[in-house]
Amino acid sequence: MKYCLILLSMFLFLQAPAQEERTAEKPAKAHVKTGYATYYANRFEGRRTTSGKRYRAKKLTAAHRFLPFGTIVTVTNLANGKSVDVEINDRGPFTKRYIIDISAAAAKILGFYKKGHSKVEISYDHQGV
Repeated sequence: MKYCLILLSMFLFLQAPAQEERTAEKPAKAHVKTGYATYYANRFEGRRTTSGKRYRAKKLTAAHRFLPFGTIVTVTNLANGKSVDVEINDRGPFTKRYIIDISAAAAKILGFYKKGHSKVEISYDHQGV
């Protein structure tokens, strides 16, 4: 009986660090918002964004009102479940109706390029935002 208690104590002692390691590996919780997305018109091709980079329709970029430039946002079309990761490099949209403006390439991946807008979910990692 004494040996069983010693073995049980050793087993529990060895398991404690493994549990700590697993909790340390958990990623930061993602922020999730739902609303409508639209995409940049062709006339913006080559114009400078607020970050100073030029807008390119073939790149996976987006505009958001307050997220820091360089933030990677996952945009999911709620109508069909398609998702794409975009990088925030501009400010906007400047209407309350939309929560994000994405590039034409991202709109094509999400399947609403011809429609013009769609209800989406955006998620991004919490990093002081």
